[in-house]
Amino acid sequence: MDVIIENLPLYWSGFLRTLFLSAVSGVFALILGTLLAAARVSPVAALRGFSTVYVEILRNTPLTIAFFFAAVVLPRLGVKFEQFEIAAIIALSTYTAAFIAEAVRSGVNSVPVGQAEAARSIGMKFGQVLTLIILPQALRTVIPPLINILIALVKNSSVAGAFFVLELFGYGRQLANANGDAVITVLLGTAFFYLLLTVPLGILANTVERKVAIAR
Repeated sequence: MDVIIENLPLYWSGFLRTLFLSAVSGVFALILGTLLAAARVSPVAALRGFSTVYVEILRNTPLTIAFFFAAVVLPRLGVKFEQFEIAAIIALSTYTAAFIAEAVRSGVNSVPVGQAEAARSIGMKFGQVLTLIILPQALRTVIPPLINILIALVKNSSVAGAFFVLELFGYGRQLANANGDAVITVLLGTAFFYLLLTVPLGILANTVERKVAIAR
């Protein structure tokens, strides 16, 4: 345990960096994912096609490729980042948005079609129907799966450690290399700090799921 206690400042720094990456990426992913889900059910064929292609490609592509594209390909195309954290946020956000879009779309499909038809019959446009009637109901039903996707996002942030971002996993790797006789202890310490993020989210997902079930 000495190696963990002595390096608590590093663990804490990595924990905060992971929390920052997860929170910022989660917000952007929720916004982009909701927009993509709206495009999937849009009456405009071009929007439906773009959203479908985006979601299918990202959902079936390893996260490492998304990181490689953001950290290596974009700079070669002239998009420079002063900090690698920005590239990590781009990769995590765009990748996670595909899964959020699919979850939100499933929630939209669970709303009875009659409600949208009734809204259109009184003159409401597609945007009004979606934002005022469909999405509020859809988002309520998909909160538990969305939280599970955010839990996966927290764990996926560890990939940033392989791209020069010193988050929790990155510091854990450094400590493991510097303390070869205490690798297991170092990894257990790293896992503990990840659990500080994922366990509360899991409890929140279960609580919300029960409340939604009771409301139904």
